[in-house]
Amino acid sequence: MNEQEFQSKLAELMGEISTLPPTERDKLEKLANETRQRHERLRQTVSGLQESLDYLRLSIKYLVFDLEATRRENGYLRKMLGRRVETSEVTYARTGSMAVIGRSLKSLPLKVSRRQMP
Repeated sequence: MNEQEFQSKLAELMGEISTLPPTERDKLEKLANETRQRHERLRQTVSGLQESLDYLRLSIKYLVFDLEATRRENGYLRKMLGRRVETSEVTYARTGSMAVIGRSLKSLPLKVSRRQMP
């Protein structure tokens, strides 16, 4: 039952209730009004839940995007680090000096934040 049908049936019920004797009419009008109020609260709750779900979906999309970007950056940095280590090994092979490797390794960016780790 959609909103329009509900309102139509409730109005029809209120019309029927208005034809009853006053003693019965008061009780039923009160119940019908409570039903209308509950329905409105339920509609507001569902609307709020839909908004929350939309926000959650958007947040998940941003998180997935950020994760993919972090993985790409991590791969790129690993490749750069691999090239520098290979260059250091070649330098050692040519000179035979551990001092050259030590200087080369000191120039490597070894600080990696937790966010970039897989």
